[in-house]
Amino acid sequence: MQKISVKNSGEIRLQTFDDRRDGRLFIGEAMKNVPLKIKRFYFINGLMGKKSVRGRHAHRKLEQCIFCLHGSFVLTLDDGARKQTVTLDDPACGVRLGRMLWHSMSGFSKDCVILVVTDDYYKESDYIRNYEDFIQQVKAGKR
Repeated sequence: MQKISVKNSGEIRLQTFDDRRDGRLFIGEAMKNVPLKIKRFYFINGLMGKKSVRGRHAHRKLEQCIFCLHGSFVLTLDDGARKQTVTLDDPACGVRLGRMLWHSMSGFSKDCVILVVTDDYYKESDYIRNYEDFIQQVKAGKR
């Protein structure tokens, strides 16, 4: 994966063991190689390939880590000043999505499975779903 240059983000590497014929094992531990106290997780599958787009929002306080467990997809990150696109296609490598980071997901392979772990429970009030509102809050210094 290319180096992540947007603010409030970063690469995450899971511990990996390749047991050849018995498969590969990926290990993530809260507050170790996954920099969150995990309170919630969800996964996404059954995406409609190139037609699907997910995300398109930022969080005021929530932090999350995103992994592509199978297949691939394109993650677009935007900190309000800089945008970056990365392809996730290695289950051992994820991305930290910090506070006030606009993100979207697209370009899904037909077999794509995404796992997201978060540091808090779902709260609709934490979402910023309008990009112009996000940019205004970034400019106002609401990080």
